[in-house]
Amino acid sequence: MQDALIEPFFATLKAANPHPTTELHYTNVFELLAAVLLSAQATDVGVNKATRRLFLVASTPQAMLDLGLEGLENYIKTIGLYRTKAKNLLATCRILVEQHGGQVPRTREALEQLPGVGRKTANVVLNVAFSQPTMAVDTHIFRVSNRTGLAPGKTPLEVEKRLLQRVPPEYLVDAHHWLILLGRYVCQARKPRCWECSVAPYCDYQPKTLPP
Repeated sequence: MQDALIEPFFATLKAANPHPTTELHYTNVFELLAAVLLSAQATDVGVNKATRRLFLVASTPQAMLDLGLEGLENYIKTIGLYRTKAKNLLATCRILVEQHGGQVPRTREALEQLPGVGRKTANVVLNVAFSQPTMAVDTHIFRVSNRTGLAPGKTPLEVEKRLLQRVPPEYLVDAHHWLILLGRYVCQARKPRCWECSVAPYCDYQPKTLPP
């Protein structure tokens, strides 16, 4: 994608969705962290279904700890890898209570020290909760960045760095939401829906797919 096309690409996405947000449901920063941790290799819809009940009884790290391992597993057993995620989430809650006064830290370094929290999860929390211009590269963003020519790279970290270089500053805070939604609903893995894509005119992908 040529540099001159990047601004209209994001301007078009913004016009269609001026205030994008995550599709994970949460009411506080801890719930967001827990939901993102649970969402690895799972769908947001599936996570929301489980956390709808879970967050009614455990919306703080201490309340989550009070559930215990078996109690927590009962709430999230519909989510893939739930046993590992339950252990990581409880270990994270313990660190939050013992080292951070029950609060979610605002730095990447502190977030990445939490069990089950990698760079992508930290980026989501920093962006969504604290409005930092981070880029959480999931499979959707990785695919869209490479397919469109916006930020080609062989690894998520390469794509992340390229995006941070190429996305205009005024679009940076919301860019990862727009790209995820584009990849999830339009620029899909098996067959991109080019015929209904608002940013197709700016995209390198050829030949564009036609309606079925």
